Amino acid sequence: MYWDLFKMFIRVGLVSFGGGYAVIPIIQHEVTEKGWLTSAEFQQTVALAGMAPGSIATNAATLIGYKTAGYIGATVSTAGMILPSLVVIVLLSALFYRMHDNSWVKSSLYGLRPVTTGLIIYAAIHFGYPSEDAGISWVWIATLLISGFCLFLLFKYKLHPLLILIVAGAAGIILF
Repeated sequence: MYWDLFKMFIRVGLVSFGGGYAVIPIIQHEVTEKGWLTSAEFQQTVALAGMAPGSIATNAATLIGYKTAGYIGATVSTAGMILPSLVVIVLLSALFYRMHDNSWVKSSLYGLRPVTTGLIIYAAIHFGYPSEDAGISWVWIATLLISGFCLFLLFKYKLHPLLILIVAGAAGIILF
C-alpha cells in the first residue's frame, strides 16, 4: 500500500503544473479508480485540504495517505507529492537562471498557461457539481450563486481575495 501511494503521488507531483488545484482532477481519478476514497469522501478531503495552510495538493496527499494507510501513509504520500517538485525546481532554477532570455523558454512557459487554466476550470466545475447520484438541489444552486457573487465582487470591485473568502464563508454559514 505504501509503495502504491508513493508511486501515485510521485506521478501526480511530476505533472503538477499550475499548482494544487490543477491536479485535483488527476488525484480524484487515481484515488476513486483505485477505490481508496469515494467521490463524496474525496470532496470532503479536498474541502479540508483547502482550509489548511499550504498547497491543497500536498494537503490532500497527506489526508489521503493518512486515511488509506495511517501516519506512514501520510508521510509517504506527502514525500511522493513534494519530491518531484523539489528536484525539478532545483534543476530548473539553475537552468532557467542561465537561459531566462531564450525565446523558446519564454514560449514554452506561455504555452503552459492555457493548459493550467483549463485544468483549474475543470477542477472547479467537477468539484462544484453534485455527485452522479444527486440531482440539482437548492444547495448546488446556492453554491453557484455564492460563486458568481464572489466572482462579481472580485472583477467589478477588485476586492481583496481574503475579504471575498470571508464573504463566501459568511454566506455559507447563513445558507447552509
